Amino acid sequence: MVHELTLDQARRIVVRAQLLDADRPGDVVEVAEQLGAINIDPTATIAPAEQTIPWSRIGWGYEPGQLQKAVEDDRQMFEFDAAFRPISLLPLMLPLMRNWPQREHTRQWLEANDRFRADVIARLRADGPLMADDIPDTAAVARASDSGWYGPNQVPHMLECLMRQGVAAIVGREGRRKRWDLAERVYPQGLDEFGVEEAERMLAERRLQSAGLAKQNGPWSRVGEAGDEARVEGSKWKWRVDPRAIAALDDDPGGRAAILSPYDGMLVDRPRLKALFGFEYVLEQFKPKSQRRYGYFAHPILIGDRFMGLLDAQADQKDGAFRVNAVHELNPFEPEEREMVRAEIADLAGWLGMPVAAQEEGGRE
Repeated sequence: MVHELTLDQARRIVVRAQLLDADRPGDVVEVAEQLGAINIDPTATIAPAEQTIPWSRIGWGYEPGQLQKAVEDDRQMFEFDAAFRPISLLPLMLPLMRNWPQREHTRQWLEANDRFRADVIARLRADGPLMADDIPDTAAVARASDSGWYGPNQVPHMLECLMRQGVAAIVGREGRRKRWDLAERVYPQGLDEFGVEEAERMLAERRLQSAGLAKQNGPWSRVGEAGDEARVEGSKWKWRVDPRAIAALDDDPGGRAAILSPYDGMLVDRPRLKALFGFEYVLEQFKPKSQRRYGYFAHPILIGDRFMGLLDAQADQKDGAFRVNAVHELNPFEPEEREMVRAEIADLAGWLGMPVAAQEEGGRE
């Protein structure tokens, strides 16, 4: 079956799948179950991504401690690959972890450091949970950092590899530092077992659940043949749509204003943003100051099913104030839209326990 969708319908499906409509979820676990991942990023001009992502969905009902409790105490979520994920995804990910790595240079590094790998596992078994700094670096061969985030110490590399193999796991954090232990002591026991093909199929279905609507062969969503085929007004792409999203189209709770972290999963698929929303988002964090148009870490503003602006703001911890440098209106706001955005900014500042210090009006293109 092929579903014919208007652009309005396509946007509503995506917004609703991302929990950004007027029907707010109840808690952070519900958010993780639907989104599949709550991205982690330390950049905190306003607040870290892992806090603003739940807040933008839940609103005032969300407290930062809920995330830590769900991960570290209740074990309803786990940290993997720079994101917090619902524990329901773990049985689907484990079969793929057991087949990791696929890249030859990583295989070679692990083979050359087989003794080092055994040393790290033994140290965790004897003394875990541990910080990476608590584990001796006995690597025989050093691996250059792919990202530049790691120093010469090879222990963080090995711990990340062990995590991807399902052998080690992050048990919690102290600030931004990770505490590691053996996965068998962190992950729940007695989980359902799946073969690789079945797990991959079910993961694709979960990704489509989170996306609502995704390009069939898009590298950002990786939904494959999950769901139903769809055609979207004005687009030549092959799309896949979640059948449940189609069924819920007539049950529309309406829209609202939402301020999104630059690392929000809603923004990851830039081609989809442009195709469906006409929104070309460029994060200016890595641009020279002279080339920035909207600010170092501008947060996109969604109103209903349209990206209408960008918020350049900072939670000033020194002065205890929420400083609004500019609200950039990509198109002039209607008075009602401007009031919605003001209210959302005030709520965000109040959630952070800060007064709004100043606001420059009409930073328009």
